[in-house]
Amino acid sequence: MKFESITKKEEGNFITRYDLKYETVDHKEKIYEIISRNKDLKSSKELSGLEPDAVVLIMEDEKHEKILINKEFRMAVNRWVYNFPAGLIDPGEKPIESARRELFEETGLELVEVLDEIGPSYSAVGFSNEINVCIVGVARGVFKDSTSTLEEIVPGWYTKEEVRQLLKTEPFAARTQAYAYLWSRE
Repeated sequence: MKFESITKKEEGNFITRYDLKYETVDHKEKIYEIISRNKDLKSSKELSGLEPDAVVLIMEDEKHEKILINKEFRMAVNRWVYNFPAGLIDPGEKPIESARRELFEETGLELVEVLDEIGPSYSAVGFSNEINVCIVGVARGVFKDSTSTLEEIVPGWYTKEEVRQLLKTEPFAARTQAYAYLWSRE
């Protein structure tokens, strides 16, 4: 594929839609629709991004017996979905700072130990160039309601057996499903 151009189609509050024009190996035109957190993409180099847009939190309890998973109402699919806590990195924030803030905002928990930082990864490479960093760690505290009325979140600690049961019956975000499956099989 040979990149030819990028055209901004519509700018929203959080995402902007673009059409990417490519030439295929057989010299046909290919228009590919994407969304981006970047409101001003102008070149193919900018598509791959440099800085993470969001954090994903992979948290265990202090005994390393349970994993934290949110049950969250997701408007795009109009249903409750199991997903790791996650959120956008605010301007000027480091990923670890964002992780602490997002964890508290969504669950009321405190990030007490960072075990690893995994990244970067694309959250939905089929239609977006959003970049995530995964923060792996240990959390503790008492669950509290989300600090935002714009989100409906029910956080929970789950054992490996409970995760295996949820995976059989409940909808998950893909990254959470993959990680939870492997974690529950250890």
